[in-house]
Amino acid sequence: MDSINRNQPEHNREDVAGAEAVARIRDMSDDAGSCFFCTTPLPDSDTGGNRPMSIEQADDTGALWFLSAADSYKNAEIEADPAVRLYMQSAKHAGFLVLDGRATISRDRAKIDALWNPIMKTWFTEGEDDPRITVIKVTPVAGYYWDNKHGGFVAATKMVIGAAIGKTLDDSIEGNVAP
Repeated sequence: MDSINRNQPEHNREDVAGAEAVARIRDMSDDAGSCFFCTTPLPDSDTGGNRPMSIEQADDTGALWFLSAADSYKNAEIEADPAVRLYMQSAKHAGFLVLDGRATISRDRAKIDALWNPIMKTWFTEGEDDPRITVIKVTPVAGYYWDNKHGGFVAATKMVIGAAIGKTLDDSIEGNVAP
């Protein structure tokens, strides 16, 4: 590939798979706390299939869990096409992740109880027993990440030095995510 990366003297590409991919998904989703949850939109959807969602849990398999209303466009869109894409950012200038996955919807009472937080009463006015609550599980099938190898301070320092000497010295790392 012919790109700016050819000017990078350091290793800046690393694909992750299996347990390492799951760890990256869990760490980034924990830091981000929310994501853009994208579905194939229905013809009458005002959102274009895109909306912010709180990530309630990233489990040991890399699956992401959400609570949603049974009567939402999101649920209807998932029922029509379970392919979803999630975009998250865990820091101001680092920690970007895009995941493609398959979504499933359930009314698993034990999972709802495990994910419930009292602030959710804002959306589910009858509380934890609101009959509209559903659980969405997104099982990632592929993804891509962009991050810093050594944190924000090192990345900023390298950028300043690189700019001063006219060399590409960014601290980035990126690659495929294969859970």
